[in-house]
Amino acid sequence: MSRVPGWLGRLGAGLTEMSERWNERRAEAERERDEPESRTSSDEHVPPPPDYAPDVPARPDPALAVPWGVRVAAEAGWRLLVLAGTLWVLTRIISAVQLVVLAFVSALLITAILQPTVARLRRLGVPRGPATALTAILGFVVMGLIGWFVTWQVMENIDDLSGQIQDGIDELRNWLLNSPFHVTDKQINEIAKNLREAVGANTDQITSAGLEGVTVVVEALTGILLAVFSTLFLLYDGKRIWEWTLKLVPAAARPGVAGAGPAAWRTLTAYVRGTVIVALIDAIFIGLGIYFLDVPMAVPLAVFIFLFAFIPLVGAVMSGALAVVVALVTQGVFTAVMTLVVVLAVQQIEGHILQPFILGRAVRVHPLAVVLSVACGGMVAGIGGAVVAVPLVAVTNTVVGYLRAYSRQSALRHSVRPRGATAMGPAEQQPGPSEAPLE
Repeated sequence: MSRVPGWLGRLGAGLTEMSERWNERRAEAERERDEPESRTSSDEHVPPPPDYAPDVPARPDPALAVPWGVRVAAEAGWRLLVLAGTLWVLTRIISAVQLVVLAFVSALLITAILQPTVARLRRLGVPRGPATALTAILGFVVMGLIGWFVTWQVMENIDDLSGQIQDGIDELRNWLLNSPFHVTDKQINEIAKNLREAVGANTDQITSAGLEGVTVVVEALTGILLAVFSTLFLLYDGKRIWEWTLKLVPAAARPGVAGAGPAAWRTLTAYVRGTVIVALIDAIFIGLGIYFLDVPMAVPLAVFIFLFAFIPLVGAVMSGALAVVVALVTQGVFTAVMTLVVVLAVQQIEGHILQPFILGRAVRVHPLAVVLSVACGGMVAGIGGAVVAVPLVAVTNTVVGYLRAYSRQSALRHSVRPRGATAMGPAEQQPGPSEAPLE
C-alpha cells in the first residue's frame, strides 16, 4: 500500500489538535475579558478599606465639570480671537498696499458709474473696444474738467478772499472787544503771539511736510494712473475677470458666490448712482443759496460740497461747516447764520426725502453702521477709506443676505428632494441671476 494516506492522516490529526488548542485559548481570553471583576477578586484578594477611612467620591469627567455657559463662552472666545487675528492681518496687508487697494476700489466705483453707458452703446451695436474707449474718455474728461474748474475758481478768487478774510478777522476782533465776554485787546494780542510762536517752533515740521508733499504728489499720480488702467480693464473685460475670480472659490461654494456677485454689483451701482445724484442736488441748492447770500467763491464751495457728499454724514458736516466759516469771516454773523439755515434745510431734505427715494432699500444701512464704518475707514486709510467704507458695508450686507437666503433655499431643496433623485443641475444650483456683474 502507498504511504500517502498515512502521511495525510498524521497531518490531519496535527491540524485538528492545533485547532482545538487555539479554540481553548480563544475561549479563555474571552472569559478573562468578560469577567474582569471576578478574576481580580479571586486572584488578587484586595482587602477591604478600614472603617475609619473617609469616603472619596469618584472624580467627574473634566468636560462635564465645566459649566455649560463657560464652555460656550470659551468656544465663542477662541473663534472670536481667530477672527480678530485674521482681521488684524488683513488690515495690516491693506495698510501695506494702501495705494493699490484705494486705486482699485476707486476704479470699481468709477466703473459702476460708467458701465451702464458701455452696456447701452453695446446694445446700439457699437463694438466693445470703441464703446469702452469712448465712455472712458468722456468720463475722465468730465472729471478732469471739474478739477480744473475748481482750481481755476480758487486761483481767481484767492486774492479777494484773503482780503475779505482779513476784514472779517478785524470785524471779529472788534466784536470780541465789544462783546459781553469782556475780552481785552491784550488778551487778543497774547493769543496772536502764541500762534506766531507755535508756527515758529514748528517751522522744521512744516518744512519737512512741504518736502514730503513731493512724495504725496507722486503717490497721488501713481494712484490716479492705477485707477485709470483698472477702470479701462474692468470696463472692457469685466466679465472674464469675474469668471476668473470664481475659479478661485471652492467648488462647493461657487454657485452661491456666482449668484451673490451680480447682487453685490447691483448694490454698488445703485449706491454710486444715488450718491452722485444726491450730491449733485446738494451742491446745486446749497450753491444757489450761498450765491444769493453774496458769499464769495460760491461755485468752488458748491463743488467742494459735491465732492464731500461722497463721505456720508461726515462729509456733509465738513462741507457745510466750510461754507459757514467762509460766510462768517467775509460777510458777518447774519450771513453765516443764514448759510447755516440753508445747509441744514438741504441736508434735512436729503436725509428724509432724497436718499430714501433715490437709493431705496437696495443700499439701506443703519446710521450707526455708517458712522462706525466711516470712522474705521478713516482710521485705516484716511479720506479714501472713509469714502469707500459705506459702499463696502452695503455690498457686504447684500452678499451676506443673499448667501443666507441661498443656504436656506438649498436646505429646503435637499429636504423636499424625492428619494433617489439625482443632484441638482446648474439651473437649480444658482437661484439668482447668472450674468457676470461687470458684463
